[in-house]
Amino acid sequence: MTDWTPAPEDKPPLEAPEGPETPFRADLKQAAARKRSRVWAWILGVLAATLLLGLITAGAGAYYVWNTYLKDTPQLPSRQALFAVNRAPGIRFEDRYGQVIASRGPRYGRRITVGELPPHVPRAFLAAEDRRFYQHGPIDVPGIARAAWVNWRAGRTVQGASTLTQQLAKGLFLTPDRVVKRKLQEMLLAWRLEQVLSKDEILELYLNRIYFGAGTYGIDGAAQTYFDKPASQLTLSEAALLASLPKAPSRLALNKDMQRALARSRLILANMRKEGWITAQQERLALEDTPQLSGLALQDEGDYGWVLDYATAEAVKVAGQNAPDLVVRLTIDPVLQREGAEAVRQTMTTEAQRSGASQAALLSLGTDGAIRAMVGGTGYGESPFNRAVQARRQPGSSFKPFIYAAAVERGVLPTDIRVDEPIKIGDWAPENYGGGYAGPMTVEQALITSTNTVAVKLGQEVGGAAIGDLVRRFGITTLPPAPDLSVALGSYEVTLLQLTSGFQVFQQGGVRVEPYLIESISTQGGHPLYAHQPPVGERRVYDIGNASIMVRMMQKVITDGTGKRAAFDRPAAGKTGTSQNWRDAWFVGFTPDYVTGVWVGNDDEKPMNRIVGGDIPATLWRRFMVTAHQTLAIRDFDWLLPDPVVETQPDPRNGYYETLAAEFARAAAELEDAGAPPPEPEPGPPTTPD
Repeated sequence: MTDWTPAPEDKPPLEAPEGPETPFRADLKQAAARKRSRVWAWILGVLAATLLLGLITAGAGAYYVWNTYLKDTPQLPSRQALFAVNRAPGIRFEDRYGQVIASRGPRYGRRITVGELPPHVPRAFLAAEDRRFYQHGPIDVPGIARAAWVNWRAGRTVQGASTLTQQLAKGLFLTPDRVVKRKLQEMLLAWRLEQVLSKDEILELYLNRIYFGAGTYGIDGAAQTYFDKPASQLTLSEAALLASLPKAPSRLALNKDMQRALARSRLILANMRKEGWITAQQERLALEDTPQLSGLALQDEGDYGWVLDYATAEAVKVAGQNAPDLVVRLTIDPVLQREGAEAVRQTMTTEAQRSGASQAALLSLGTDGAIRAMVGGTGYGESPFNRAVQARRQPGSSFKPFIYAAAVERGVLPTDIRVDEPIKIGDWAPENYGGGYAGPMTVEQALITSTNTVAVKLGQEVGGAAIGDLVRRFGITTLPPAPDLSVALGSYEVTLLQLTSGFQVFQQGGVRVEPYLIESISTQGGHPLYAHQPPVGERRVYDIGNASIMVRMMQKVITDGTGKRAAFDRPAAGKTGTSQNWRDAWFVGFTPDYVTGVWVGNDDEKPMNRIVGGDIPATLWRRFMVTAHQTLAIRDFDWLLPDPVVETQPDPRNGYYETLAAEFARAAAELEDAGAPPPEPEPGPPTTPD
């Protein structure tokens, strides 16, 4: 017989010994209830306070966001107006004689509905921009989170999360700036759009208003421009190619970078297959079918490109963004525009290796300020950047006439003597090109030879405020009110248009005329909108007697000085200029008929091979001016006044100065015989080799 001992868990429970029963205490239960009540009241109070604080904080934050970012969000127009809002006009440009130069501005085609298009056309755009367009609202929150994760892992922005509606809102109402304000306004406008339009209507509006490059808006306009067919006839390969453009329409425009657009279209076709919108066979056939561009897409505006860019911006300022299609007559002379562009192109091709320069610009004005030629570079197709009006560069010694003009206004005469000698202003010690000093010389001779030290002395005599006042009167607005003395050597940047227009004050005997490019604007139906009107009465900004002095001195720059290569069989005046380290070379000059400016250099400011203003710029200027004057009679500046007669006795120190000058010349000759090299220009404000 085996003993069995129950496991501990099998033992019967022990019963508690009976004892006296605890008496019931109602007062203790009430106290516990009151305690629990106070705890809950405290918890609820904290929650209420937290909620209230959160609401206040959220309200304050919303108020701040609204007033800082969203208050000036554009309002949506009516549903119908959405198809025309901010629609820029198309423009037909004519030259000064009324001959058509080019047609420009947006090409819109006709308004289409999604139902008119083959299904693969809208699907191509959804595959490119927003495959989940019909599944999410105006903002794709999961898409934002996914893009944020991808970008965080990549360490840079590689994926965007804007919905198609957001892209539409940005394109219609906002700028492309990547700032918080624009992004928040984009989201608000996207939400508003989806309150008034269905998804199909938003897609339709997108397809009709999106930009496709080459001045083309809307799917039908793009189909007509690139493939010479309506949007309803687009093939799958053509649709995918067009869908590749809205991401970067200017860079990927088919007439500029077809290969990159084709590469993106292949990704779009792959996305369409993944979504089940096309079969593998349709994808393969589309990849084998490379679209052919129409002649309209390949149309070249040639040498008018810079002119049309500038004129388009000016015309829209006058007529407004929502103007009807326009006819704009320009001041451009087709012969001079063609000659200017050809002269720049041929000269820079011939001189590129010798000069170390890659670019040049030319601008020519008629006597009334009308722009007759504007050449912004060596080729618009290679670079649409307009160096005649957009580039700001140091003018070097071509700015000296304004310093001399300020000095003449203060009573300085061409026959006055100034000493070319070492000069130091603070830590700045300007030198002449090539070193050396000529001693006493007339003010006129200093301008003819472009002597730096004398220009600085004259600038010091009149002061920066007087120089700043004069150049503003002459139309140069980029200088401060009181520039420092380096202005005497052209250290402050200007545009070729400003500099050339400033020289026109001398040509016009002290009268300022505003340069202009647009003669008139009308609708294509013939309704006049604008006509250039010359100002009532002359705008005199400089005394005619002082202007006569300046023109006579500047004539000798061409006949006897640094600008000899510009001389041709006409009375002409001008000034050479070269900035520090030969980065910029200029010649600006005028006859009684035209004022023309030329700049030569490199976009990256790389120094040239010691090219000066009296070299390529003067030669290029002469070539252009010979053509410009070939049908004009020779005439002089008929308004010039006689040079002033010096009424004072000769300065008794002149004999001393002449002796000193001879000593300087002798010392210079000895140095030259000894083979001493001229000192290099010091860094700092530029010295000017002309």
